[in-house]
Amino acid sequence: MAMATLRNAYEPPQTGLAARQAIRRNSHAGPTSGLAPGYVQANLAILPHALAEDFLRFCQLNPKPCPLIGVGAPGDWRLPALAEDLDIRTDLPRYRVWRDGKAVDEPHDLLRWWRDDLVTFAIGCSFSFEQALLEGGIELRHMTCDCTVPMYRTSLATTAAGPFSGPLVVSMRPMTPANAIRAVQITTRFPSVHGAPVHLGKPELIGIADIAKPDWGDAVPIHDDEIPVFWACGVTPQSVIMAVQPEFCITHYPGAMLVTDRRNTEFAIM
Repeated sequence: MAMATLRNAYEPPQTGLAARQAIRRNSHAGPTSGLAPGYVQANLAILPHALAEDFLRFCQLNPKPCPLIGVGAPGDWRLPALAEDLDIRTDLPRYRVWRDGKAVDEPHDLLRWWRDDLVTFAIGCSFSFEQALLEGGIELRHMTCDCTVPMYRTSLATTAAGPFSGPLVVSMRPMTPANAIRAVQITTRFPSVHGAPVHLGKPELIGIADIAKPDWGDAVPIHDDEIPVFWACGVTPQSVIMAVQPEFCITHYPGAMLVTDRRNTEFAIM
């Protein structure tokens, strides 16, 4: 099933548990945007224990693209702080397996790839604040177009930690200037899921040569009365992995997130 076909022809799950169960039994195989409204979604990075301390420091130094919301114990596929009934090996629609900085597999589960030395990092995702934007009356074009949010590698550098360094990745949502101002106000309340935008307007100022050609996700139309609005993106670790080229690691497939049992309101600053 192509990733661009965003949703299946059934009623989307309305809770984090229902979403994970649907994914686990292969009833939902596409991106997770719009699933379980109000529940926190997370990006995923899974690394060997030998690299975990440096990666933890990298996340701490780069809280905008890598806001940590959960860390597992070595070899443990559970994240009880985010959900009780959760198996990180099966509960995302799709994964990416990396060797020496190259993607070697994009499986629907990790059962054959799991190792006892792997440490799971759950990183806040912009899908979590999208519900607040929708409730604020702001259209999200990738949902309107039934596709994956466009994501771009930028010329903005992250802060290095050990071997981890590389460019910031951003997600983009087109909006009118008035809605962009409201979006800044709304998403500032959610620092644990990327918070406020990092850039508005001219994409070339952050190293994006062609807004119609995202590095990940799908291009969406930008109307004449709109500007592109860019948020720090949890795909940044994948960009860093491509630069660092560790011997082995696993990430989520772009757009295919971990849906948790935590509520967005738990992470909001009121």
